[in-house]
Amino acid sequence: MQYKSYMCVICGFVYEEEKGLPEQGIPPGTPWEDVPGVWQCPDCGAAKDDFELVEI
Repeated sequence: MQYKSYMCVICGFVYEEEKGLPEQGIPPGTPWEDVPGVWQCPDCGAAKDDFELVEI
């Protein structure tokens, strides 16, 4: 499976599907589409809509 990364356009935090965010209840391997819509950036509180797909 090809994992993707999404970056917060506000602060630069990167969500990596492969790593997930276990401390926030998002297990490793969780696709971006499955991250809850109400989820917010852990660094700046930006909305999920403020993230863009990035090539790393």
